[in-house]
Amino acid sequence: MEKYRPGETVQESGDYTAYSNGGRNGGTTHLEKGETFPPTQHEGSYYVLEK
Repeated sequence: MEKYRPGETVQESGDYTAYSNGGRNGGTTHLEKGETFPPTQHEGSYYVLEK
């Protein structure tokens, strides 16, 4: 499972779920290739592409 951080560039269009550093689900958003991952509310959060 590859993790993406806020501010990185999206490499593949799709639905991404945000997780807190502790693994809590922060919701899913659709992002297009070339966009930037949006900021999250918690430090250490990351995104995972849902397949």
